Amino acid sequence: MAQIVYDAMTGLEIGDPAEKIFAGRENITSEQKEKFLETTIFSVSGWRRICAADGDEESTTPEINILSKILFAGAARIFAQMLREEFAISAPVVALALDARHTGPKIGLVIIRALLAYGCKVRYSYIASAPEAMAYTKITDDVDGFIYVSASHNPVGHNGIKYGLGDGAVLGKQAAQPLIDQFKECFFDAKWVESLMEAVDRVSDRDVAEVLKGVKENKKRSLKQYELFSNRVITGIDDTAKQKTMLDNIKGKIKNIGIGVLAELNGSARGVSIDIDYLKSMGLTVTALNSKPRQIVHRIVPEGISLTLAKEELLKLNANDGRYRFAYVPDCDGDRGNIVTIDRKGNPWVLEAQEVFALSVVSELAYLVYSGLLIYDDQGNPKQKAAVVVNGPTSGRIERIAHAFGAEVARAEVGEANVVSLALEKQQAGYIVRILGEGSNGGNITLPSTVRDPINTIFAFIKMLVLRSDNGKQGLFEIWCRRSGQMDRYCQNVELFNVAESLPAYITTSAFEDRAIVSIRTTDHARLKARYEAVLAQQWNSKKAELNEKLGVTTYKILNYEGSTVREGAGARTGTQSGGLKVSLEDNAGTQRAFIWMRGSGTEPVFRVLADVQGNDPQMEANLLNWHVAMIHEADKS
Repeated sequence: MAQIVYDAMTGLEIGDPAEKIFAGRENITSEQKEKFLETTIFSVSGWRRICAADGDEESTTPEINILSKILFAGAARIFAQMLREEFAISAPVVALALDARHTGPKIGLVIIRALLAYGCKVRYSYIASAPEAMAYTKITDDVDGFIYVSASHNPVGHNGIKYGLGDGAVLGKQAAQPLIDQFKECFFDAKWVESLMEAVDRVSDRDVAEVLKGVKENKKRSLKQYELFSNRVITGIDDTAKQKTMLDNIKGKIKNIGIGVLAELNGSARGVSIDIDYLKSMGLTVTALNSKPRQIVHRIVPEGISLTLAKEELLKLNANDGRYRFAYVPDCDGDRGNIVTIDRKGNPWVLEAQEVFALSVVSELAYLVYSGLLIYDDQGNPKQKAAVVVNGPTSGRIERIAHAFGAEVARAEVGEANVVSLALEKQQAGYIVRILGEGSNGGNITLPSTVRDPINTIFAFIKMLVLRSDNGKQGLFEIWCRRSGQMDRYCQNVELFNVAESLPAYITTSAFEDRAIVSIRTTDHARLKARYEAVLAQQWNSKKAELNEKLGVTTYKILNYEGSTVREGAGARTGTQSGGLKVSLEDNAGTQRAFIWMRGSGTEPVFRVLADVQGNDPQMEANLLNWHVAMIHEADKS
C-alpha cells in the first residue's frame, strides 16, 4: 500500500518510502551502457543527461529508466565512499536538494536509498535553489557535503547532479574527475552494479520514511541559513551588528527612492526560496509571476525569447508604477538570473549576459571602495591587492573595469568550480576577491558565496542605485565615474541605464546564439587545435594589415585554459587538451583589443566559439567570428 509523503510547502509529491527502486530487473547490454555514457555529460560542473523515461528532453514525466537509476545510485555510492575513506568520516552527513524538474523526486529517492545504504545520514530539503542548498551546506556545521539534483539551464526532461563538500562549493577538477573515472569503470562491472542494486533495495523503508519526514524542518532551517548568509554576502560584512547597520542603510535608501522588481520565476526552485519575502523585507516593491515550482511557461534557459514575458510585464508595471526598474528571470535551479531593465526612452532593455556580469563587477568593486575595504594612496594607487576572477571567454571589458580600480583580472577554464578554485587561490595569495564569475554564462558569484545567485546580482544593482553620494561621501556611481574618468556621465539620481551606458564598449558573441556553435567532424580535439594553430600562422600575414587598420592589432598570443591554470603558446596543453583556446589579438603595447575563443564539447561533435572586440562595431565582431569559424573548418578537413 502506498505511503506517499507530500511536501507541506508546495503540495507536491515527495515520494513513497516503500518504493523499491530496482524492482523488476532488466537485462542491460554493454552496447546500451556505452550509448548511455556517450549521451551523458560528465564534467566538473556536474553530470547531466535526458532522464525522462520516455527519452523526450521536454518531457514532464516523473519517471526515470533503470540506467538513470544506476547512474544516480552509483554517483551517491562513490561520493559516500569518498567521504568515508578519503576524509575518514565514519557516518557522513550529506545535504540533498532538488531543482523543480519533474524527475527530481524519483532521483531523490534513488540517492537517499544509496546514501543510506553506504553509511550516510541524509538531510533532505526537497526543492531548493542551488544557492540556498549550498549556503545551507556551508553554514551548517555538521554537514560534510552535498548532492544537488539539477541539469541547470537544460530542458525540463534533463536532470543531473552536482557534488560538493562542507564548504558549499562544487567539487573542483582534482576531486571531481576521479569520481567520474571511477563511475565509468564500475558501470561496466556487472558485480558492482548488482551489489549496488541489492544494497539500495535492502535499505529499510522506515529509514527512508524518516528522511522524507524531515523535509519540513530541513527546509525551514535551509531558508533561515540562506537568509542569514545572503545578509553576509550582500554587505561583505561578517560582524552581525555592523551587517545590520549596512542593511538598514540600504533598506532606508530603497524606501526613500522607491524600487520595484518583477520576479518572473518560470516555475523554478526560486519559487520556494527566500526571494519574495527577502526582497520585500528590504523595502522593495515586488511582483512575482510563475512562482509555483513547475509552473514552467517558456524554455528554461533565461536567454532570448525566454525573456519576452518579463519584457512585456515589466513594461506594463513600469507604465503604471515608475518604481519598477527591472525584472529577473532565473533558470530551473535558480543560480542564474538574467535581467531586463528600462532604457533611457522608457523601453524594456534585455541586458546581455556579459553586460549583467560587467555591471555587477562595477558595483561590487565600487562597493569595496565605499565600504573602506579598498583604499587608495595620494596618487590614486590601491594600498591592497584586489582581483576579479573570470573564465576564458568573459569579455575583455572586465580588464578595463578592473584597471580603473587598480585591480587585476585572473582567468580560469570554463566551469564554475574552476573559477571558484582560482578565486580561493588568489585569496590565499593575499588578494581581496569580492566578485567572480563567468561573464559568458551570466550572473555573478560574490564571495563568500561559491555559486552564482540572482539575489546577489539584484543587490549589486540596487546598491549602485541607492548608495548615492551624500554628505561628502562618494556613492558607488561617483566612485566608478571618477575612477574611470567619466565624470561627464555622473548624475546624482542614477538609473541602471546610466551605469550600463558607462560600461567600456565591447561587442561579444552571445554563448546562446546559433553562431556560437560550430559542427566538426573530428573527435580528436588535440589534433584539431594543433591544425588550427598552423592555419592561423599561415593566414596571419594576410590578415594582420586589416586588423591593424581597424583595431590597431599588430600581434597575437595563444592562451590555453585548463582548470585554474592558463598556459601561453601554441601547443601549450596537457592531458586530454579539452580546455578552451583563446587567440588574444594585441597592439604594440601588448594590450588586448579583441579575442577569438573556442572549446570543444565532450559529448557532441561541436565546438563552442566566441569573438570579443573593443568598440561598438557589430560587423567587426561578425568578421572576426567568421574568420575564426573558417579556420576551424579548415583545421577540421584533414
